[in-house]
Amino acid sequence: MTIRFDGQVAIVTGAGNGLGRAHALALAARGAKVVVNDLGGAADGTGASSAAARDVVEVIEAAGGEAIANGANVAKFEEVQAMAEQAMARWGRIDILVNNAGILRDKSFSKMDLADFALVSDVHLTGSVNCTKAVWDIMREQQYGRIVMTTSSSGMYGNFGQSNYGAAKMGVLGLMNTLVIEGEKANIRINALAPGAATRMTEDLLQEEVKQLLTVEPVAEAMIVLCHADAPNHCILNAQAGSYSVTRLVESQGMWLPKDKQTAEEIVAHWDYIADHTGEKVMKNGGEHVMKMVMLAAKGLGVA
Repeated sequence: MTIRFDGQVAIVTGAGNGLGRAHALALAARGAKVVVNDLGGAADGTGASSAAARDVVEVIEAAGGEAIANGANVAKFEEVQAMAEQAMARWGRIDILVNNAGILRDKSFSKMDLADFALVSDVHLTGSVNCTKAVWDIMREQQYGRIVMTTSSSGMYGNFGQSNYGAAKMGVLGLMNTLVIEGEKANIRINALAPGAATRMTEDLLQEEVKQLLTVEPVAEAMIVLCHADAPNHCILNAQAGSYSVTRLVESQGMWLPKDKQTAEEIVAHWDYIADHTGEKVMKNGGEHVMKMVMLAAKGLGVA
């Protein structure tokens, strides 16, 4: 099977450099018409220039594809909405959104200015919200959509000096979890990509030997998997150095405590059982979690 996107329109944010550029080129190479969005700032979010986005468009057009450049700031909804309108005016539909735009303002939490925390959150989390909101009704009306969030191991597992980045990257997973439920009837599938690559955002953090392994192209291929017609739904796909894995949030089987034992001391006393990984399960939604907890209580009370 060869994955193609002929006749489909994709928006890729932060597509002027690094991973976003690789995403845009990979989609275009497989037939998609691409909105190459990039504010054109530095890795820390300062400055702005549309030159990088135009360069990517030129590469796509030189290869026979179709693309337009857009300089919207993803943190500003009006600009993102105008970007979606631009795509609709040009091509009449939007099939794919890759929320890739991001910046770094790394510092230990004790030294971090709260303005830097807010700025990183605005770009990664609010930016993903804005872009998704701008295309959501379009995808609902056409009964088709594929959205890729960009998360990170820094959010899922933590990384020193990245409390702002990590919090935002976990935030997009919370966004995905609910949108998966709300978009299912409209054939909108939402997945998350956790990439690892040597880009402007990581060039000062990685040794040269490691950089040689962390190329962007294998990561872009993982992105393709998450946004084609037969893509999974509600998946967190990790991709770096040509290695791929899936992360899941799991929950222990747990236990119910009788009313006279519902105390902190009894929870501690039964901790090994409560936290036992045996029988752990992936929850499809919050309702399934609530039902599981209630059924534990019902069984304990002998009413189920």
